[in-house]
Amino acid sequence: MAFPESQGLHRRPLTAWVVRLAIALMALGGANPTFAQASFVNFESGQVRPMALSSDRNRLFVANTPDNRLEVFAVTPAALVHVASVPVGMEPVAVAARSATEVWVVNHLSDSISIVDLSFADRIPRVVDTLLVGDEPRDIVFAGANGDRAFITTAHRGQHSPSTFDALASEGRTDVWVFDANDRGAPPIVVQMFGDTPRPLAASLDGTRVYVGVFHSGNKTSVLHRDTVQGLIGDPQENVDGEPAPLDISLIVQADEQNRWFDGNGVEWTPSVRMTLPDYDVFVLDAAAETPAVIDRISGVGTTLFNMVVSPSGGALFVSNLDARNIVRFEGSGEFSPTTVRGHFIENRITVIDLDSGNAVLPRHLNKHIDYDRILGTPEENAASLATPLQMVLNPAGDRLYVAAFGSAKIGIFNTGELIADTFTPDPANHVELSGGGPSGMVLDEQRNRLYVLTRFNNSISVVDLDSATEIGAVSLYSPEPAVVTDGRRFLYDARHTSSRGDSSCAGCHIFGDLDHLAWDLGDPDGSVLENLNPLMRQVPPGTARDFHPMKGPMATQSLRGLNNQGPMHWRGDRSGANDPEGQDFLDEEAAFRAFNGSFAALLGRETVLAPNEMQAFAEFALTIHYPPNPVRTLNNQLTPVQQRGFDAFLSVVSSEPFTCNDCHVVDVAAGKFGTNGFSVIDLEGPLVIQPLKIPHIRNLYTKVGFFGRSRGVDDQDFPMLGEQIRGFGFTHDGAWDTLLNFLQDFTLDDDAQRREVVSFLMAADAELLPVVGQQVTLRQGNIGRVRSQLVSLLQQAAVTSPRPACDLIVKGSWGGAARGAVRDASGQFRTDRASDGTLSIRSLLEISQRPGQSLTFTCVPPGSGERMGIDRDEDGILDGDEID
Repeated sequence: MAFPESQGLHRRPLTAWVVRLAIALMALGGANPTFAQASFVNFESGQVRPMALSSDRNRLFVANTPDNRLEVFAVTPAALVHVASVPVGMEPVAVAARSATEVWVVNHLSDSISIVDLSFADRIPRVVDTLLVGDEPRDIVFAGANGDRAFITTAHRGQHSPSTFDALASEGRTDVWVFDANDRGAPPIVVQMFGDTPRPLAASLDGTRVYVGVFHSGNKTSVLHRDTVQGLIGDPQENVDGEPAPLDISLIVQADEQNRWFDGNGVEWTPSVRMTLPDYDVFVLDAAAETPAVIDRISGVGTTLFNMVVSPSGGALFVSNLDARNIVRFEGSGEFSPTTVRGHFIENRITVIDLDSGNAVLPRHLNKHIDYDRILGTPEENAASLATPLQMVLNPAGDRLYVAAFGSAKIGIFNTGELIADTFTPDPANHVELSGGGPSGMVLDEQRNRLYVLTRFNNSISVVDLDSATEIGAVSLYSPEPAVVTDGRRFLYDARHTSSRGDSSCAGCHIFGDLDHLAWDLGDPDGSVLENLNPLMRQVPPGTARDFHPMKGPMATQSLRGLNNQGPMHWRGDRSGANDPEGQDFLDEEAAFRAFNGSFAALLGRETVLAPNEMQAFAEFALTIHYPPNPVRTLNNQLTPVQQRGFDAFLSVVSSEPFTCNDCHVVDVAAGKFGTNGFSVIDLEGPLVIQPLKIPHIRNLYTKVGFFGRSRGVDDQDFPMLGEQIRGFGFTHDGAWDTLLNFLQDFTLDDDAQRREVVSFLMAADAELLPVVGQQVTLRQGNIGRVRSQLVSLLQQAAVTSPRPACDLIVKGSWGGAARGAVRDASGQFRTDRASDGTLSIRSLLEISQRPGQSLTFTCVPPGSGERMGIDRDEDGILDGDEID
């Protein structure tokens, strides 16, 4: 096979086994027909540490999350000059510079780390290695005695995890992967901790300690099942119209320092809670030990942890976080009810951990100037507020802390002494206003007295002059996001616009469009009963209460991901197109989402709801947010024998007369159904006043830990204590079911063995995108033997076309003296980014990858995205030489 002459390539002999591999891969061939998918898929990944300066302070590295690239800028006294744009993995969210020429990039969707080398003589930076890690990696720091260990946070699951994911085991779900940066081929050490879904990392200045923050760490709240509560939920027990509240509702309780449990009315329920919630928020690792290990655990830091930074002296650890007030019941005006969380459902905080005083925990409310006794906030309060504090940086002296307020389009500046002592006064004079919304990351360039800030809403870099505390310029990064995404995003996060006090947004619960893993009782006693026009799966006796009472009881936060094509929204389906005055289609998701507009006034505390055009933009944006592939499912999308038996039972066993599981929780990929048909059900065995529930999808069950073995009923105190649990909320609409295995006891499956099989399938339930999407591998001289099986897997999946395409396969690297890209076409050949080139075979690409100094990275991307991501734009994105003063 001849190489295209325009490539300037010369045939060189390949080793025999590489030739055999090339022939085998070419034999895969296979057409890849056009698949009706948009070229851009919005995952709405939360950036964690998206910027870094090189060790010599002359290069700025920026994670371009929507474009899946690392942007490289030269830092000069006068300007930032764009140098290169390096393709990495999908959804890069964190960057760490190991030296002036080596950068590690955390790819959230690809479950990988891209190692970028800038030292090549041809001056083309490129990925020289790809390390595979656990599910959804988020942050990275270098530590250890010599700073030569890379620490990476991941969820305790995923196809690359050394441990099998066990949905039925009460075990730590926080993993930190530790790599030897000098020997990247050595097996990593994986440290497992008793938490779930880690996010931030911080390292002490000497590298001997690494601090690990749990993202959704909770706040010692849990839920009592309705059988335990038996209607004893406190007043009021009817709404303002005199309609009695449903009796089949649970109750949120919270543990105090002595592990006593109280509800929001101060009633003690300790005998009915047979577990403890230690609420481990931050873990301390001995990073210098031969095998890094946990040496301490810290509780009470916050509910949702975003970022951490250690003072230069090592005496204090600062943690940006949200603290949820879900122990308080009800939204709305509070005129008829005694309590409401309207305008005060979360608090934005920086928690100081005094490392010199036994790790004393000192929470600091950033918006303590707000008078929450007033119904609405004032413009002055709004101006002084900071919302959703993400990344922080300290100056070298450690006396000034900069905080990126994602929901405020600001940088907050704090004197650390005042912050520790809680003597600071919130003041807009201590804020830096930014032209772009959503500041998510920043780096301090103390030599030039500059702060570089990445603003997510417009995908730009702002340069802040620290003398004047003002933004002096901004440069836009290339973004493939369509207008429907960029125009609607702000309504999820912008607290200044969506709340009167400027301190809260929808993202206070729907963290980056997803979950907070809590339940909330957001009923409204001042509301009226809403007619339920949604269809039911089965008829109910005349007189059965099927409408939506405003006092609904606790409901677990639901994700904004995957709303499209799933019908009515909310657990009860009370946000439905069937109630839309402009139409009566219960499957109209845009109309259903627009029905949430009232929450801006009733929950966020905005003076008015959004304008119709704003709510429409928000709805259209929300319907673009996708679920990631299921990390429990195998990369080849084949169910294990246990999962397959569970799926067979799911499809065929009559579990609730006359229905199978699949009759209600429809799994039909071709129809875009992933566990729901949009209909509702009513539990006919419930108490006197019962509620309808929409049949929920099943795509994110694997993200819910549950609280294992919790008992139910009035005699809970007769059960033994169950010990420490990670979370206080489990499954179903209120989170009151501890495990899916116990939930399935109410269904007529054969036995516990079959129930376990069904649970195994539910954990591996299908999603819109197949598991291989995002997966990647880098080929270079000397490593093809180690990565061969991974490459074969990607090519095999790229050839899958039925019942739906698995992925588009792209390749990135450099050849012919330039940064290049290619995408696999319908014939199995690779079409390049030069129209005159013709195509390359897999053998050609293997030959390129084996040349000294060369490397090629293959990535499976969503079907329909291959041409855009592989070949459709200049490799630089930003023209080289673009400057920002």
